Amino acid sequence: MSDKSEAETQDSMEDLTLGGYLKTHKRPPAYEGSDGFPYTVSIEVEQTGDLRAPVVGYLVFPRWADTGVGIVGHLETPVMWQGASKAEVESAARASTLMDVKKMLEHAILSDTEDGAVA
Repeated sequence: MSDKSEAETQDSMEDLTLGGYLKTHKRPPAYEGSDGFPYTVSIEVEQTGDLRAPVVGYLVFPRWADTGVGIVGHLETPVMWQGASKAEVESAARASTLMDVKKMLEHAILSDTEDGAVA
């Protein structure tokens, strides 16, 4: 196997995770939700008052207009990761596969639909 092929293989393997995709493409992945709307994804990290897990993380899915010109709403997951530091929580979020991120989006769409909420 040539060095170039190994590098290409490494890049394609990195593309399988959220962090790898962000690193490789310098932008968030885009998804089409089962509701027909286009979404991107961002990792959000917040401090908590819990001394055992002072940092939590979750995903926010901005919902884009059909034209792609602007954001018209958003969905978010519940807290998905907890840890002692921002770096720990971000690392865990970045390790999520793109397929898992898509499942989280679909769960958020279903929850939003069941709640009757408008983001």
